[in-house]
Amino acid sequence: MRKIFSEFGAFLGTPPGVIVAANVIWQAVMWIMKIPTTGVVYYVVSCVILALDVFVAYTLRDQLIHFFSQFVLPIQNSKYRAEIAARVKGFEGGSRGPALFVKNGRVILHEGEANRRGAGLIVLDTASALVLRTDTEIRDTVGPGIKFTRGNEYIAGSVDLRAQWQFIGPLASDQPFLKPISSLKESDETQNRREQTSGLTRDGFEISPTISIRFSIKRPKQKVPTESGVTSYYGFDPDAVRNAITREVIQLGAADSSKTRMEWHQLPTHLVVNIWREYIRKFKFSDLFASVDEKGASGLQVIEDAINKRVKKPSVEALDETGARNGEWVESLEFKQLEQRGLEIMDVRIHNVLFEAALEEQLTKQWSAEWLNIAKKEESHLKEMESLIETAARNEASKHFSKIASQQFGGKPTLPQENPFKILQLLIQPLKEFILNESAAGNDVDAELRKLDEIWKWLLDNSPTQTADPKSGGLQ
Repeated sequence: MRKIFSEFGAFLGTPPGVIVAANVIWQAVMWIMKIPTTGVVYYVVSCVILALDVFVAYTLRDQLIHFFSQFVLPIQNSKYRAEIAARVKGFEGGSRGPALFVKNGRVILHEGEANRRGAGLIVLDTASALVLRTDTEIRDTVGPGIKFTRGNEYIAGSVDLRAQWQFIGPLASDQPFLKPISSLKESDETQNRREQTSGLTRDGFEISPTISIRFSIKRPKQKVPTESGVTSYYGFDPDAVRNAITREVIQLGAADSSKTRMEWHQLPTHLVVNIWREYIRKFKFSDLFASVDEKGASGLQVIEDAINKRVKKPSVEALDETGARNGEWVESLEFKQLEQRGLEIMDVRIHNVLFEAALEEQLTKQWSAEWLNIAKKEESHLKEMESLIETAARNEASKHFSKIASQQFGGKPTLPQENPFKILQLLIQPLKEFILNESAAGNDVDAELRKLDEIWKWLLDNSPTQTADPKSGGLQ
């Protein structure tokens, strides 16, 4: 009974219900007030007018819904206008499907929204994409924009189109190789992070670094608009999105042989860690921090470069059991798996390398000894360079001095001077002029000038012919 009254009340809330209720009330008022009517003709005319009012109300309601519903969403074509009008009508009648919003690959919905069945609506931002399915098949791949769903469709999975960063391994503040002194829970979390990237070197030492991975859904070479007319800044490749969501990778449990489905964003981490453990077994502990190839790269740098090539290129140069490149090119299975899953890795970095404290102390001593040897070699090299620079500067100064001192003798041939005092005068005069013109005032300059003046005075006193040159102030 309650359901009947509820449906009847809902009908009265509609425009036709208002018209019918108004007519019934009017007829009741006329009957109570005993207003005379004209018999059968009156009732026939009243029924025709009532039917006409209901028809006009229904038509006007549909047209108004169709007109105003196009402003609910940023739709751009007539097909979408009809779709949104149908969704608004369904919302009014209580038979609507789910209305969902997907932001950065995450579905945002109200309680109970996902359980609704019926024609629905999904709005995706420019960084989101998803795949629709029914209970029996995969239906459609949806990119940024608006998607109108059918009654039996629901979301199979969604992805974030932006580049993702993942960090695995110990934190910068972790000390997993030391005895835990904090709470048991914190200690367990630290050890779990240590085990995420733990690997053994060829000589049996455990290494646990922090590995950072930058990856994303594979992007198209050229950005094209989606069905809704939206061009995503991050790019949208329907095949890559479909492969990332629908193609399953099963991970086998080591202890109980359990099987778990690996999500799309977990695959890059899984592949990179396996490659890291494969390569770390090829190097000794001492090789990780020492130059191991002709380019001067350390073992860790060689491993990092090899991992990046394995996940970015279809074929790579193999490393032998000692970590050296053997010239053999092999197919990269990791690149193939990423391509099949619709993913791409942009960059892999290895940092914050942790190991046993005793090994760290041993490595520090080794570095100190090497640093001392390098410092001594550098000191010897610097002394040698200093000596060479000093010799070169002395030679250059001698040349410059000779050029200044011989200024009065160059340019034209002269007869041999018989007066040695005259020769000394011609040598000293340009030196004195150079010092006065080019050198700043100072004690050293004044002392040099006094010495030159003393020599000049001595020349004047001891010259056999003391005839002064009126132009130069010297002797003739």
